[in-house]
Formats: sequence, structure tokens, C-alpha cells
Amino acid sequence: MTPASRAGPCDRAFRQLGDPRAHPNVRWVSALTGATEAEVRAALHDVENHLEILAEIRERHREGGRQSYAQIRAPFELYAMARLLRPSSIVETGVSSGVSSAHFLLALSDNRRGRLRSIDLPTLQKGAELSPSESPVSLPPGRPTGWAVPARLRKRWELNLGPSQELLPTVATASDPIGLFLHDSLHTPHHLTFELETIRPHLAPGAVVLADNTKWTGTAFDRFAASLGAPVLPRGRSDLVGLRVPTYDRPASGRGRGPRSRTTR
Repeated sequence: MTPASRAGPCDRAFRQLGDPRAHPNVRWVSALTGATEAEVRAALHDVENHLEILAEIRERHREGGRQSYAQIRAPFELYAMARLLRPSSIVETGVSSGVSSAHFLLALSDNRRGRLRSIDLPTLQKGAELSPSESPVSLPPGRPTGWAVPARLRKRWELNLGPSQELLPTVATASDPIGLFLHDSLHTPHHLTFELETIRPHLAPGAVVLADNTKWTGTAFDRFAASLGAPVLPRGRSDLVGLRVPTYDRPASGRGRGPRSRTTR
């Protein structure tokens, strides 16, 4: 099925983006947020109010030598989660051009509340053009972290540059209770475990925790979910996964293993 033939609650935004991986997964967002699918569709529909901004982001990527800007495959789901959860604080690790950041910031702007705190350790593109051996998240020459995020979205953004190992403890402590967290930085079991355990004391009840590229991080996310007694919710068949922090008191020992949910499609 081509992008143009996919109908959905944010179809115009999806076609503006032009990346088939970014087709929104309504059931996944519903399972993570506790919202009904109708409520999720309504939240996704709101992104249609920002087609001009989405076009600007896409054009910035083209100017930087990137034909597609869905470096995370769930930009619209990130927007919908932030709209539905209405967090006072979102924390993310890994920014690159700022795709996830921009969609979080769009939601915070629509909510008229909340702040995004991002951490990024930039990877620099070696030459004028991206070579096949380089990651597409590398920064093009002359462009800083978050280079595709329009200036008008930056009011609620705090961008911190440096290693997550050094910055995350301070960022997590300085934040209001974290209502939404996204790991999209160094994808190793040790590093993911560090980030999850660092934010753990600062998570709000009912917070959503997301991790991308978990095929490289072993069972780190599963262990964290089990310690909370929360199921792991994958986005379809991808390795982008999430969980929702239980609102009841969590066991201090962290023993036991929570069930892994069925794949949401």
C-alpha cells in the first residue's frame, strides 16, 4: 500500500511526511496511554493543524541532504501521547535533527503546558554528503543538534549537549515528575539500563517510557518492565517498545517478571 492510499486520522500529515514507516499505530498509543482509540484518533487529527510546520521540517531535512525525516518511525504517536498524557515534563535522550523533539514540542504547544528536556551527544557527518557507511542521524556540516526544529517551537525546549551518563542524573532531578521518557541514544544493554534506572525515581505514576532500537539492547527493557510489574508493548513488529508505569505502589525489591503483551498493530 502506498502512503497516498493509507487513510487515517492524520492522513494529510502522513502524506506530507512521505515516510511509510510513520503510519500511526492507534492501538499502540491507546494501550500505552489508557485512552480510547477514538480519543487517540482525535489527538492524531490535531497534528493536521500543523501542516505548514511539518512542511518546514521536511524542507530543512532536504536542505541538509536528508530526503526523509522520520528518523524515529513514530513521530505522530509521540505527538498523540504527549497530547493525551499532558505531562509537565518530557525527557528524551538522542536528538539528531530533532524529529522526535519537534513532535513533542508541537504537542506541548497545543497543551499550553509542559517542558521538553533533551540530551544529545552529536555524531558529525564526515563530508559534504552522507556516505553509505555513516548513520543518517549524523549532523550535516554546519548544522547543530536539533537543526530541523523550527525556532517557533523552541520556547518549551531545554537542549543539553554531552554524554547522557553525565547529564541525565541532573536533568532527571531538575525536572518535574517525568510523564514521558524516550530513549533513542546509545543502544547498548548497559546504557539503556543506566538510563532507565536513572529516571526511575523521577517517573510520575502512569508515565510512559519508550525505547527505540531494542534489538540491540537485549533484555534490558524487559527487565525494567518486569521490575515495575508492567507489560512491554511493542509498536507492531518493530523494536520500538514502551510501557506505562503502574499507578499503584511498585514493589521495592523489583522481583518477579511482568507479562509481555501481545504485539499491537
